[in-house]
Amino acid sequence: MQAKISGPIASGPQLSDWFYIAADGRLIVKTGRVELGQGNQTALLKMAADELGIPATDLTLEMARTDRTVNEGFTAGSMSISEGGLALRYAASALRSVLLAQAAMRLETAVDQLDLRSGKIKFKGKIADIRVSDLLKQISFISKIQDYAAPRPSKKRPSDADQVTRVDLKNRIVGSPFVHDLQEDGMLYGAPVHPPSMTSVLEDFDIDMLKERPGVVEVIRDGSFVGIVACSPFEAAEAAKFAHRLARWSETVLSPNDPMESIAGSDADATTVFSQAGSNTPEGTVYQTEVSRPFLMHGSIGPSSAMALWQDSAVQVWTHSQGVFQLRKAISMALATEEAKITVIHHPGAGCYGHNGADDAAFDAVLMARALPGKLIKVVWSRQDEFRAAPMGPGMVTRIEAILGKDGRITQMSIDVNSAPHANRPSVNGTPNLRAAAYLAKPISSAPSTDLPLSRGGGAERNAVPGYDIPNIQVQKRLVFLPYRTSSLRALGAFTNIFAIETLMDDIAVDCGQDPIAFRLAHLSDPRARAVIKKVAAASKISRELKKMDGVGWGFSYARYKNTSGYCAIYAQVNLQDTVRVTNVYAAVDIGEVISQDGARNQIEGGIVQATSWTLKESVLFSGINVQAETWLDYPILRFSEVPRVFIDVIDRPDLPPLGCGEVSQAPTVAAIGNAVRDALGVRVRKLPITRQSIIDAAL
Repeated sequence: MQAKISGPIASGPQLSDWFYIAADGRLIVKTGRVELGQGNQTALLKMAADELGIPATDLTLEMARTDRTVNEGFTAGSMSISEGGLALRYAASALRSVLLAQAAMRLETAVDQLDLRSGKIKFKGKIADIRVSDLLKQISFISKIQDYAAPRPSKKRPSDADQVTRVDLKNRIVGSPFVHDLQEDGMLYGAPVHPPSMTSVLEDFDIDMLKERPGVVEVIRDGSFVGIVACSPFEAAEAAKFAHRLARWSETVLSPNDPMESIAGSDADATTVFSQAGSNTPEGTVYQTEVSRPFLMHGSIGPSSAMALWQDSAVQVWTHSQGVFQLRKAISMALATEEAKITVIHHPGAGCYGHNGADDAAFDAVLMARALPGKLIKVVWSRQDEFRAAPMGPGMVTRIEAILGKDGRITQMSIDVNSAPHANRPSVNGTPNLRAAAYLAKPISSAPSTDLPLSRGGGAERNAVPGYDIPNIQVQKRLVFLPYRTSSLRALGAFTNIFAIETLMDDIAVDCGQDPIAFRLAHLSDPRARAVIKKVAAASKISRELKKMDGVGWGFSYARYKNTSGYCAIYAQVNLQDTVRVTNVYAAVDIGEVISQDGARNQIEGGIVQATSWTLKESVLFSGINVQAETWLDYPILRFSEVPRVFIDVIDRPDLPPLGCGEVSQAPTVAAIGNAVRDALGVRVRKLPITRQSIIDAAL
């Protein structure tokens, strides 16, 4: 008998919540998590297969859909494995126990004499004459997981040598894997005509003229929402371009002259989110820094897309949303429709790093499908839609004051974070938080975001609490509400806060004449933190000791994501000529148990590459209340030719819980690059991105 199991198992306590038998006899494994390109589908399937003792090739993983799977919340925060995977492991262990109990009855032996390996029942080391497929037909799937769960010890699970091949990779390369690719006979294609902002009002619009455009089937207007349905995606897109030229908008909200200055200079009330007082009064040398991050795009190569079918007062939606249950609730709120009449099915899209436009595209499709019952409508946003309508990563300013005692140890840090909100996901804070819902004829504006509390990892204050042994710490957060749409983007506030903390750590070490790595180790007692730092120190030793060349520098950084998840240390080399070029990155990462070495490395490397792009290139430009960007020329990202060489050392701790790795490398990378630039030029750049001009400005 197991102790009470918390988390997703509490929402899905029975085997039927996680498994069912398909018509062809295959065992279907269900999860409320989704595949966003991070390899979840493979890792979760492997965890279930390893625990069950049934080969992954004999299983099918069905991912989040509101009519079948457990509501596991958003697939976010690097918790797919640490929460969703462990839930599957418990459920799979319970199913194995039930199968073995059934087999024991048939063999008239004790359960402890049996095992399930490679899809076969083994009795005293030999394969028994019992088929698992027959046992699956005889057991009760209403059995309570808590009564039977008994996960295998790590030593009895398959080793990493028994890796599962990435189950979705072939289809992603040569197939048609995305919701964008879905095709059905008679399908129609929709294109929204987004207002310049969520507070814009459509004043003048000639619907009759638009209906005469080639291929247009219907034009839907509801308040300031306009949706065009056409016979082909090309005709829908061309009609939408024409509609933008027709439309006349008025704006009800004034924009700030400079959004980043508004964030930095905000006098809004600050909230103390963390306070720790040591036994001694801090005395010593004071060090200060102020860093900023601009607003950022998700920058996904594929734009948002969705498909919807409205029939018999009910609607079915296919979407690459991170949270199908939360999207269902948001649609229900926006349309005053019962949730039971809405089915939301996850289907992969082209990558996702947080709250992008997927949910909004889904609602666009629903609004168009409602106007044409019985017709399947697919919506694919344009690049301009993606840049101007999707939520952005918030602009941030973080200030730190540190006191260094006479013994060379930091005795106090005070951290102040000013930021636009990071948490405006669908149905959070009691409103739909869907773009079009804000400008329907009966609009539902988004409620002011309360951001995420530190107890859930934090939003703006994520990783603002230093992960070092510092006796006196105070962290304050100030949310700044501007007329721009912001929400969750990979690592949330950790990116800016670790940039501030880790660059200040370097500045203090350099000022004191100490080695930056040794200085950090002197402030760390956590053995796992010390281990990743020492690995990076050893791997970079020769490179760090080479004679310095003009324009070449190295930098180091460390952080534990959310101070509760994976540990990551980064060493980065830069070469500064006409531009800043990151040439080499070495990472050491401890994420506890590693489910898939290949998957973990892909996630860590992806975080490093994206963080490099954010650090060196990305910044949203505004024209008043509107985003300027229309094409990739307006919002450049890192090119393939600019990707650094990346080396990753993943420490596997199979006896410890998995911690997740999707966001561990994001923030340490920016700080390591910033420190490398300082090492190369002696100039500290505190305003991101680090460009030629920002270096010149910092040097003046």
